[in-house]
Amino acid sequence: MLPGVTWSEHTRRTHQDPPLRVERVSRSFGGLRAVDGISFDVEAGERLAVLGPNGAGKSTLFNVICGDLLPDSGRVLLNGEDVTSLALQHRVRRGLGRTYQTSSVFAGLSVAEHIALALRGSSSGRLSLSMSSRGRREAARSTERLVSLVGLEGRSATPASELSHGELRQLEVGMALAPDPDVILLDEPAAGLSAHERTGLTELLLNLSDTVATVLVEHDMDVALTVADRVIVLESGSMIAKGSPSQIESDPLVRAVYLGEQHKARSERSSGPKADLDR
Repeated sequence: MLPGVTWSEHTRRTHQDPPLRVERVSRSFGGLRAVDGISFDVEAGERLAVLGPNGAGKSTLFNVICGDLLPDSGRVLLNGEDVTSLALQHRVRRGLGRTYQTSSVFAGLSVAEHIALALRGSSSGRLSLSMSSRGRREAARSTERLVSLVGLEGRSATPASELSHGELRQLEVGMALAPDPDVILLDEPAAGLSAHERTGLTELLLNLSDTVATVLVEHDMDVALTVADRVIVLESGSMIAKGSPSQIESDPLVRAVYLGEQHKARSERSSGPKADLDR
C-alpha cells in the first residue's frame, strides 16, 4: 500500500480468493442480450485483455464490473466479497480502480495536483479540512512516486490542459492507481495515441505492480496482445474464445469474427518469432 493511503473498507485477503471474479454475469437492454453468462477470474499480477468487435458487450461488461450498471443475473466479487449491489465508490474502497475511454480531468490543475486529489479522495480523512504535517509529507511522497511510476516526472507542475493525449492517458492511469487497487480496469487506454505514445503506454502497463490484477478492453491488437497474459474474446454478448495471446491470434473462429485484416496485417509485420506474445 502506498505511504499515507489508508481506508477502512479496503482490506486485502490472505486466502485463495482471486482479486476479481465474475460469475455468470448477464445484462440485457430490452430484447438485446448485451452480456450473456460471462464468467472469469483474474489473479493478482495477471493482465487480462477483453477483445471483440463493436457491439460485442465489452463496455457493458466493464460497467457491470465497476458498478455503473447492475447485472440482471450473476455476481461480481472483489477479493472474495460479493460487491454486485455496491456503487462504484464503495467498490473503489474495496480495491477497484478504473479509467474511461474519454479523458476527464481538470484543465487548470497540474499533474501532481490530480494525483494528490486522487490520493486524498481514497483516504480515510478525505473530508477533513486539515492534514497533519506528517500526513502532508507522506502524501507528497506518494504523489511523487505515482507521478514517476506513470512516466510524468518532468511534467509534475504542468497543467492538464498542456498535456498531450498520451500524457493524459498516463495521468489517468496514475489517478486510477492512487487508491492502491487490487484490480484496475482500463477502457481502451491506447485509443487515439500515436505510435510512440502506444509504445510508452505498453511499457507502462507491462511494468505495473505484480500485485495488481489488470483488465483491459483494447482495439489496438499490438497493445492488447503484447500486454496481456491471457485473452477472452466476446461476440454478441457471449465468450467465444479464451487463451494465451498466441492461441487467440491463431484461433480460426476469432480470426473469422474479429481479427480479419488486423490479424493479416500484424502477421505480415511480424517476420520473426513472436516471443512477445508466447508468454
